[in-house]
Amino acid sequence: MADEAKKDEKKCGCKKTMATVFKFLLGLVFLGLGAWAVIGWFESLKIVFMGCIGLFLILAGIITLAIAKE
Repeated sequence: MADEAKKDEKKCGCKKTMATVFKFLLGLVFLGLGAWAVIGWFESLKIVFMGCIGLFLILAGIITLAIAKE
């Protein structure tokens, strides 16, 4: 029975390796697409970021007040 378990572990090792390689390559593709999007639409990204600053500060203020209340 122990021999069968070892054989099963050896068989699925290849599948795990292929899955890891696929995930790694997919991650690289997503990083590349993300970098391309930031570079290509930097002006729009800057406008969105500037628009979010106010909301972020409001959220930080609410959290600070909630902590101070305790």
